[in-house]
Formats: sequence, C-alpha cells, structure tokens
Amino acid sequence: MAISLTKGQKIDLTKTNPGMTKVFIGLGWDTNKYDGGTAFDLDASVFTLNASGKAGSEKDFIFYNNPKNENGSVVHTGDNKTGEGDGDDEQIKVDLAAVPANVEKISICITIHEAQERNQNFGQVSNAYARIVNEESNEELIRYDLGEDFSVETAIVVAELYRNNGEWKFSAIGSGYKDGLNGLVRDFGLA
Repeated sequence: MAISLTKGQKIDLTKTNPGMTKVFIGLGWDTNKYDGGTAFDLDASVFTLNASGKAGSEKDFIFYNNPKNENGSVVHTGDNKTGEGDGDDEQIKVDLAAVPANVEKISICITIHEAQERNQNFGQVSNAYARIVNEESNEELIRYDLGEDFSVETAIVVAELYRNNGEWKFSAIGSGYKDGLNGLVRDFGLA
C-alpha cells in the first residue's frame, strides 16, 4: 500500500526499497467544470538540478517538446492535452541509477498551457496528485494529493526527488507560482 504524504513531508525512497532503480512519476488532475469557453491543457515537466538548485542547460528541462535529458535517465512519456479519464494524465520515467552525478534534485512540476490567455489557474483544478511507482513491480510506493489550496497559481512545483547520502528521497513540495512556466524557468536558472 502506498504511503500518503502531505505538503512538506519527506520520505526515503531507495533505502526502504533496496535494489529498485527504475520508477515512474505519475501525475494526474481534473478540471472543475465552469463555463470558460476554452479547454484546459495541463503539462507535466521536470527540471534536473545541480547542488545550487539550478538547471545546467535547457537539456535539463524535460517536457513534451524535450522528452528526455541528455543521457536518457529522465524521460517524459508524452503530452495529454485534455486530462480526461481516470489514472495518470502524464508520466515521467526515471532511472535513478543512471541520473548524472551532478544532478542533486529532480523537480517535478505541473503548468497550465496558455493560462493567462485562457484566464485559467489552479483554483479551477481539482484532485491533482503525484505518485511514485516502482516500474518493475508496478507497485505504487508514494502518493501526494495536492489538495485545493491554490487560487491564482498557474504553475506548481509538486514534488522533488533528491539525493541524500547516496540514497534518493521524495519531498512533497506543493509550491505555487502565479507567473507560470516563466517563473519556474527563471527560478531554475534558465532565464
């Protein structure tokens, strides 16, 4: 059974699952029904970050148009433009053993495509979650449900995987940005 986390909690990932090297991060969400006239398109993205919390180059920003990092250890599996249906809306596969040594954190984010133009924000999104699944056994290990505490934000740093004494850990972040993807790109050193 998966361990359920709340915002701010951290948990060990590899120490309690010895030998596990391949996981996938499932991200899901629903949009609240409202008469806005335009569909929602939420996008999962990942930033691989160095010890300073910065991406080394644009290749460290993994999303539907740049589906993998330089060595292929982090892979975005594709863009879901509607978010309809049950289960994960988008997934990112991570080979923890192959992540480059200079990567200290893998920041997992969700943004709303064209949020300003469409007048959309995470206050109109519900049931958002991130989960970590052991790729070999398909067992859900960790689940973090974001809750409904966002109103004006158009991007969220959902969680991060990070190295600690040679092991990988998971941290439930839940930090919102009202300036969307631009804010993430700026804070992670790519702007």
